[in-house]
Amino acid sequence: MKREQQIEFWAGTYHGRHDGAQVTTIATATFDGTSTVPYSWTCTCGASKCFSDRWEMDTSAWQHTHPTGWARLRQWAARLLQPRS
Repeated sequence: MKREQQIEFWAGTYHGRHDGAQVTTIATATFDGTSTVPYSWTCTCGASKCFSDRWEMDTSAWQHTHPTGWARLRQWAARLLQPRS
């Protein structure tokens, strides 16, 4: 019985900030012959996503660590409206 070999490649690291915190997103590509979504990223905030295309992964990881002005405004409003404990 042949054992499946899983190969993981580092595809990039994205440094940025969101929700007022410094974050790092690690992008990887995993090839085991069975997955239809080999590209993924995982952020230090706990978020992660998988993609079938490397360019989609790059764009998503960049946007996660470098939110647009509209996204920053939305995050600021959400923090402002949070109930205080």
